[in-house]
Amino acid sequence: MPLGAPGPGQRTAPSVVALGGGHGLSASLSALRHLTDRLTAVVTVADDGGSSGRLRRELGVLPPGDLRMALSALCDDSEWGRTWRDVLQHRFASEGSLHQHATGNLLIATLWDLLDDPVAGLDWVGRLLGARGRVLPMAAVPLDIEADVLGLVPGDDDAPTSVRGQVAVASTTGRVTAVRLVPSDPPVRPEVLEAIAAADWVVLGPGSWFTSVLPHLLVPALADALTSTAARLCVTLNLAVESGETDGFSAEAHLEVLAAHAPSLRVDAVVADPVAVGDPHALSEAAADLGARVLLRQVSLGDGTPRHDALRLAAAYRDVFGGSYGDVDPRGAPGGP
Repeated sequence: MPLGAPGPGQRTAPSVVALGGGHGLSASLSALRHLTDRLTAVVTVADDGGSSGRLRRELGVLPPGDLRMALSALCDDSEWGRTWRDVLQHRFASEGSLHQHATGNLLIATLWDLLDDPVAGLDWVGRLLGARGRVLPMAAVPLDIEADVLGLVPGDDDAPTSVRGQVAVASTTGRVTAVRLVPSDPPVRPEVLEAIAAADWVVLGPGSWFTSVLPHLLVPALADALTSTAARLCVTLNLAVESGETDGFSAEAHLEVLAAHAPSLRVDAVVADPVAVGDPHALSEAAADLGARVLLRQVSLGDGTPRHDALRLAAAYRDVFGGSYGDVDPRGAPGGP
């Protein structure tokens, strides 16, 4: 069966909402586009570094970088789409103020200035790319991430320190224990809530756990939409821990943090690569506490780098959407007795 073909009893491709940001969301979108074009990306808007941070501070706009990356992942698979994707992702190298600005960030900011509507601007870029889906911002205003971090006070590893800003949280040398958003109750565009309400599946992760994945669950309107939707929820775990954010985290610890930040969230499925799972039984138990089943599949490129293979991840999502979990042996490899 081709990856994009409907499964038994399924007359149309599923409607899917993917939540996240940065490279993690790009990975899930690159996979999901093989299964459906009824696809909406809801993207975090807390980035305060690089080109995005500069435009955010100078123009007062949403940080466009993660939105740009999501659009690029959904580009039409033609010479036209791939060329415009490369234009969006191109960065200038200069000795002046344009250094390291991404062309796509400038294009998105230009459309926002002309149209005075962030969603309309993103839709226009999507049309230019022939995007297989739609990209929406998580909130209608820029957000800041604030975290409680342990291990930053000399001589007292248990003393909490408040760290603010996505770049600062992502690069901290301490241990992140909790995150929150500023403002704590930001406005959310109705298009986001409508997409979640109409979805068959919502996919959360992979990505930077505290700065790209969890923030979606901290926006009250989004959290309410996720707990009230009839859509099923699939959590995709990372292939490796991230220095600072999740140093020393087990696979099941990611789910425990998820439950701590969103105790009312119901999860139906967890996708993980066996090489990233130390104890498959512990992961299964943590998933069961959320109401979920675990699908263990090789979803990495297999070259030793923590990068997802789009086709392997698409096949894993197809199995989850079709309820084909298969057996998992005690060592964590699929296809056990």
